[in-house]
Amino acid sequence: MSIDIQKFTADELTIERLDTLARNHEAFQVVAVSNVGAVVEKIEGRLEKQGLKCRVYTEYRSGSLVATCFGPTAPVGWAVAIGIGVHNLATFNPDYEIGKNKLAGTITVKYMKK
Repeated sequence: MSIDIQKFTADELTIERLDTLARNHEAFQVVAVSNVGAVVEKIEGRLEKQGLKCRVYTEYRSGSLVATCFGPTAPVGWAVAIGIGVHNLATFNPDYEIGKNKLAGTITVKYMKK
């Protein structure tokens, strides 16, 4: 089952469009992003300005984390896993999740309270 998600470039994602997407609780994806950090800050700032809580995370981090939790890198892997757990508690029950994927150059924004 595939869900269609609106896709925008960073240039198309104006303040007005962000406000409308947030007001309507819509999910969307920003594609072809060259500066992921700056675009995430813009999105997070607009969502928080509307009183919405956000959790920002790196997509697919749990898959790579599993590999580091065993073998010679295990202490580092476990430290990272604990950090992720603390982050999830600190951002408990967010309105939106913002997933960064620097390799693909995408940012996926999902409304979580349906």
